[in-house]
Amino acid sequence: MKAHRQSKIKQIIENQIIETQEDLAAALRARDIEVTQATVSRDIKDMQLVKIPCGNGKYRYAYPMDTQSMHSEDRMQRLFKELVKKIDYSENIIVVKTMPGAANSICAALDNARWPEIIGTVAGDDTILAVVKASSMAEEIALKLEAMSMGIK
Repeated sequence: MKAHRQSKIKQIIENQIIETQEDLAAALRARDIEVTQATVSRDIKDMQLVKIPCGNGKYRYAYPMDTQSMHSEDRMQRLFKELVKKIDYSENIIVVKTMPGAANSICAALDNARWPEIIGTVAGDDTILAVVKASSMAEEIALKLEAMSMGIK
């Protein structure tokens, strides 16, 4: 069921401009696949879909072309460079502001990198909260993430 649904999602985003999770859910329902917004959200995260500009200040979901060949750090570097707007921290929490709709993909890449200093992440539409084990590590990790957003390894 999940594999079939995700296969359909890939076909949909390759052939249609899908701007929102609601658009994707509607496109799936039009193909007789009943889904909830939560299921669509999980599929987007599982498939590591990204949002790319499609003109007129709008963004659409896209399937990452090089996912198979990229290492998680390389993918994360690319995502941070292209989609992160601002990084800040307080105590042991790092806040990453992203382009609208990009937080889930970036958060998934950060989770896949499995940095031992980060004990958990939560993503919204354009914001990621990353919890660092110790407050003393937050600045170092925030600077590392900021360097990635500037294209510095």
